[in-house]
Amino acid sequence: MVKFSREYEASIIPEWKAAFVDYKGLKKLVKRIKIARRDAATPLLAGREAAGAGGGGRSSDGGGSNSSSGSYGFSVLDPVRALAAHFALTPASPEGGDGNDDDSESLESDSGELMRATDKHEQEFLEKADEELEKVNKFYAAKEADMLARGDALIEQLRILADVKRILADHAAASRRGRARLARTASSPPSVNGSNSGRHLLYSPFVASPQSMSDGSVELQQARVAEGAAVAEEVMAALEGNGVSFVGGGLGKAKKDGSGKQLMGRAALLQLPATVRIDIPPTSPGPAALKVWEELVNVLRKDGADPAAAFVHRKKVQHAEKNIRDAFLALYRGLELLKKFSSLNVKAFTKILKKFVKVSEQQRKTDLFSEKVKRSPFSSSDKVLQLADEVESIFLRHFAGNDRKVAMKYLKPQQPRNTHMITFLVGLFTGTFVSLFIIYSVLAHVAGIFSSTGNTAYMEIVYHVFSMFALISLHVFLYGCNLFMWKSTRINHNFIFDFSSSTAMTHRDAFLVSASIMCTVVAALVINLFLRNAGATYANALPGALLLLSAGVLFCPFNIFYRSTRYCFMRVMRNIILSPFYKVLMADFFMADQLTSQIPLLRHLEFTGCYFMAGTFRTHEYGSCTSSSQYKNLAYVLSFLPYYWRAMQCLRRYLEEGHDLNQLANAGKYVSAMVAAAVRFKYAATPTPFWMWMVIISSTGATIYQLYWDFVMDWGFLDPKSKNFWLRDQLILKNKSVYYASMMLNLVLRLAWAESVMKLHLGMVESRLLDFSIASLEIIRRGHWNFYRLENEHLTNAGKFRAVKTVPLPFRELETD
Repeated sequence: MVKFSREYEASIIPEWKAAFVDYKGLKKLVKRIKIARRDAATPLLAGREAAGAGGGGRSSDGGGSNSSSGSYGFSVLDPVRALAAHFALTPASPEGGDGNDDDSESLESDSGELMRATDKHEQEFLEKADEELEKVNKFYAAKEADMLARGDALIEQLRILADVKRILADHAAASRRGRARLARTASSPPSVNGSNSGRHLLYSPFVASPQSMSDGSVELQQARVAEGAAVAEEVMAALEGNGVSFVGGGLGKAKKDGSGKQLMGRAALLQLPATVRIDIPPTSPGPAALKVWEELVNVLRKDGADPAAAFVHRKKVQHAEKNIRDAFLALYRGLELLKKFSSLNVKAFTKILKKFVKVSEQQRKTDLFSEKVKRSPFSSSDKVLQLADEVESIFLRHFAGNDRKVAMKYLKPQQPRNTHMITFLVGLFTGTFVSLFIIYSVLAHVAGIFSSTGNTAYMEIVYHVFSMFALISLHVFLYGCNLFMWKSTRINHNFIFDFSSSTAMTHRDAFLVSASIMCTVVAALVINLFLRNAGATYANALPGALLLLSAGVLFCPFNIFYRSTRYCFMRVMRNIILSPFYKVLMADFFMADQLTSQIPLLRHLEFTGCYFMAGTFRTHEYGSCTSSSQYKNLAYVLSFLPYYWRAMQCLRRYLEEGHDLNQLANAGKYVSAMVAAAVRFKYAATPTPFWMWMVIISSTGATIYQLYWDFVMDWGFLDPKSKNFWLRDQLILKNKSVYYASMMLNLVLRLAWAESVMKLHLGMVESRLLDFSIASLEIIRRGHWNFYRLENEHLTNAGKFRAVKTVPLPFRELETD
């Protein structure tokens, strides 16, 4: 049976850990009480043995019950018997007693000493338990009030949304009826005379031409404007009553000037139509462009022909509805966590009080404290349960079409079941990869492929293709190791990255992807080698087919091969490539940091794409890609792109997060890396002593900058005031030496650029092997950087008790003067 302490530690909410009952601390106090009572019972036992020996001497004439009881010698049960006898005896001796009054007095004295020895520890336990109870109640009350306020705001937002949708539907129906009436009026020719004889006028529902105004349609145009203004007035009145604010002049309440006259408010609608203020943050270029377009439309449309046409954009209403739905999901998740918080703390108090009464036998004090726990808000309040039921009912009715199965799919998503099939496939693909790699190595060695006299073009093709997929596989494998460590240390990576726990990859899935990639690539290389030995002319097309297969799997629309993960990856890559037009989320800049360590992979991808897509595999001209100036310029650009994307993300965050200077400093780090890379490229082209010293200076400065940011900003280390020497106060790993070793490893691997200055004279095979090793070491550095980066992020969330994401509400309340 699993001990409750382990079950409790495994069940608590990681971000709220500091608010839970300190079960371990209370358990230590209980153990201290037990030790104190045992130590106090030892001299009591000795005193009783001495008293028993004296009493036996005095009763030798008249019976010898004591001597008979002591004839058995010492027993391990004597302390238990002594403790039981202590609580069984009464302080006063019975009337008519014989000469045993001195023994009774000694027993009473020993009992008082025992109580005095244990009272201090018991009082300490009760005070500590009372502090923990107050802490739990305070946290629960704050979270409960926040959840209730959030629930009221969401219900109000949902009511506003329903009114907006109803008003839009009514206005659309009224607009259709108005256009039909105008069409019927325009189809009947007006009475004409003079120069306008025989002219038929066509009235547009939106624009009135000067000619139509001169042809007797002034009354019709004024009627149409008045009708539109009346509809707009009704819409605005309804929305303002629901707390919706508006953009545009003259749309607020009527104000008074200095003379006391009311200024025109809604009447100004005829000059400048308005839009409802629906605060949808422009997280992507689409909503941003839509916002600019709406502002232009609202400024340019001054004819007043259809005032309510630009009122509320339906796309924004859809965004608002999605935000409200997500906010309900987040609220329900928070309520479920708060219910779990309540039940776990109640259980913890119950368990620890049972232990306390068992060792102290203070039943009355324990009962009083148990009643206090039962009356506490976190134990007795049912507001969270009621709100959870209400949220479930609202979501079922408004967002699931009264389909409970659909509602529960969103509110309580099922966790994926762990099966042994994935573990079996990981082992199968890994064994197959090892076998195929051995076969390929033997065949290549026999054929002399990688010897100094071997086929240079083939070796370059194999190197680029194999290195590209090998680096991807290594990165995925290290990501699987990160997932395993995050799960083991209870770092909530799915919440930090905003991943769905029902579709997010596990560490077994990552290992399976890594092993399957390497197995497929090595199998393709073995088949390619067999085809070359057989004299097939299309042998070199096989690596190109492997690229097409990989692209097909990545963009496959069917729900196979981890479609949700693939689509999430493509969405994140889109956000990175189009930086800074998309809002920067945690997953976006985390993935952009991974790309800064995968610059060699981008170079391999460039060559492979050039070689196989340009058709050069038909002529076997290896230098056709590497010798062109366009290829070199593109390689230069690819080396800068990841740093550029990351710098643009920092600038976007600087503008969005209140001009945080840390974001500008972070952007400076990537700019320094770009400068250092540019100098290294120049030194590779012109290896002169001047450029060598420029490489040393620029790369050293960039390395110091990066190390400081790694240790201080990303990992939270190098804190001189920390209780952990030069680390941080809170550490998840118990062994502190791991952190120091990781810092040293990060320092060493950051100095890999020194290889470019050494100019080692190596053969082609050795040079390619060295390049691949350095690229692999950089990925390994990034892999172990990932763990500490997310550990620091997790502790930051835990420090602010952020366990549920906050979804911004779309409708902003009307601000009045």
